[in-house]
Amino acid sequence: MDLRSDSAPQLCEKFHHASELIGRRWTGAIIYVLLRARCRFAILREAIPDITDRMLSERLQELEQEGIVERTVVPETPVRVEYSLTSKGRALVGTFEALSHWAEKWVEFETAPAKSARSSNAKRRTKQHSSSIRRNSGKRSLSTT
Repeated sequence: MDLRSDSAPQLCEKFHHASELIGRRWTGAIIYVLLRARCRFAILREAIPDITDRMLSERLQELEQEGIVERTVVPETPVRVEYSLTSKGRALVGTFEALSHWAEKWVEFETAPAKSARSSNAKRRTKQHSSSIRRNSGKRSLSTT
């Protein structure tokens, strides 16, 4: 890449699409949780503070259409629906590890008291799932921030 050129650098369309997809509000959080474990809708909603049912449903549908998330219907009584990452989704583990390391080093976050019991439950559930990413994603692990 020649940075001395007078012309503007071209944006890679694939990069742009990927960053727009992953950068959408809530999408990163959904993938982050699913890197740890297969989850039911209610567990995802509980793990992600302030997400609405509608937004979670929309994001899951988008990720499913992109081939990143897989929706599995378990034929039990009552029927159980679980969400998990496809191999394409699990391939993001390195990206999320890098982002976690960057955030740990560069993002200043003021810790405030938990907004609600839901927020506390989400934190507790995330800690419970932190080791499962090692089992689910092969060689790589994602540290909790």
